[in-house]
Amino acid sequence: MEYPFGPDTRGYYTDMAVTLPVGKISKEARRLLAATKKCLELAVKEIRPEITLNIVSKTIQNYIESQGLAVVRDLVGHGVGTAVHEEPQIPNYEVESSNKIILKPGMVLAIEPMVNIGDYAIKSLRDGFTIVTADGSLSAHFEHTVVVTEKGCEILTKL
Repeated sequence: MEYPFGPDTRGYYTDMAVTLPVGKISKEARRLLAATKKCLELAVKEIRPEITLNIVSKTIQNYIESQGLAVVRDLVGHGVGTAVHEEPQIPNYEVESSNKIILKPGMVLAIEPMVNIGDYAIKSLRDGFTIVTADGSLSAHFEHTVVVTEKGCEILTKL
């Protein structure tokens, strides 16, 4: 079997998400999409060796809250490697425990802000899979897998 990225990539994962509009959407929905995508870009620009993970989390929270939106707190980004979800957990808001995690070259991370127009609370539906906002407001999610390099980071899931 031919592997597009070489045989040494077998058994490794990436993780990526985008929120796409369907049909005509409201100005409010366009604002939500733009802010969520922008905060992912800002967070990725912060990633480099020797910073604490909390800088990434704080960047997302500060930008989103400055836009009058809310960051989901019950779902987080994460490490990626031989499993889709690995340590460390990467909250999209400032958490004291993230101050202790120092980024090192070679770390592979899924940065994935999830943003709501209303409150940050979410709930799972009966199917155990579907997650919606608790207040019924709109939500958006953008995600990239990045690898920390000697000089910053590289986006592995860029389209």
